[in-house]
Amino acid sequence: MKKLFALLLAAVMLMSVTTVFAEDDVITLKVAHIGPTTGAAALYGLATLHGAEIAVEEINAAGGKYRIELINEDDEHNVEKVINAYNAALDAGAQMILGTTTSKPCEAAGAQGYVDRVFFLTPSASSPAVTEDKDNVFQICFSDPNQGLASAQYIAGHSLGTKIAVIYNNADVYSTGIRDTFVAEAAKLGLEIVSETTFTDETTDFTVQVADAQNKGAEIVFLPMYYTPASLILKTAADKEYHPVFFGVDGMDGILSVEGFDTSLAEGVMLLTPFVATAQDDLTVSFVAKYQAAYNEIPIQFAADAYDGIYILIAAAEKAGITADMSAEEACELMIAAMLELQVSGLTGTMTWDETGAVSKTPMAATIVNGEYVFE
Repeated sequence: MKKLFALLLAAVMLMSVTTVFAEDDVITLKVAHIGPTTGAAALYGLATLHGAEIAVEEINAAGGKYRIELINEDDEHNVEKVINAYNAALDAGAQMILGTTTSKPCEAAGAQGYVDRVFFLTPSASSPAVTEDKDNVFQICFSDPNQGLASAQYIAGHSLGTKIAVIYNNADVYSTGIRDTFVAEAAKLGLEIVSETTFTDETTDFTVQVADAQNKGAEIVFLPMYYTPASLILKTAADKEYHPVFFGVDGMDGILSVEGFDTSLAEGVMLLTPFVATAQDDLTVSFVAKYQAAYNEIPIQFAADAYDGIYILIAAAEKAGITADMSAEEACELMIAAMLELQVSGLTGTMTWDETGAVSKTPMAATIVNGEYVFE
């Protein structure tokens, strides 16, 4: 009996030593999420933060080679405050940035990161200016020009109509970037732009824009914009009993969550997105369930982008051999080289990257049906 006890005790001690040794081998990466978690764009920043948190929890619980210490900094979707958030992240020891969430702040912070040699992986900033002349910044969502091209190609390829109205924000780089490539591609594909009207960030009355589209017989209204102005346009169109096909882009994801918005007005709206929460693949089902349990809401595309972002950072860090004692500057060059060799499959598709930092993946169109996004 004593011999058996001794053997069991030795086994327990061996297991304990093995566990401690494994813990000593774990590499902790300090990753900073930067995005607007307060202010007008908080829906997007909270989505990217929460998506990242789900991925971090999974990775840390799995007990693999890497653990992540997630640092969060609020940039309030402001190009001046984002620099403060960036500096605070570095002061907290961040080795790399998951961010920023929106394009203009990302352009500013990424430029400073280029000087400092800090690696950025933005989940959702889509302007080409985000990566232009910055080898340290990579994107997860497809760029604005690609959204414009894909939207025109989808409309033509699926014969949704030939007479198009475009309503866009001429004060926003995201909206104008998509508009420019959409209009150019539409002309090549034989789509006729019968109405083109603009607005700014301060616009709250869209009567003129909607009336112009209606009076000129537009069968499709293309909305390269975020969800707040889109919700006002849909309300105006309903009031005028105007019922074209509304076709939007990924910035409209979240329209079903707009406070006070009658979601029935979005019935039939189509938009390009790489993720819908109603998809039935195992990864999406698991992610949505965890997200709902943690935050009591359905995740939008931005959350899925950031979830993928954490896993992409881990894959690149492993390929690059990043260690816990590396500075952000030391890690940057290694991460850049690793990203160019990666292929990662996640919630938002199978992704690769080129030297410009742009992602390659296939955009898909979803339709809002009975208050849910459904892939065509």
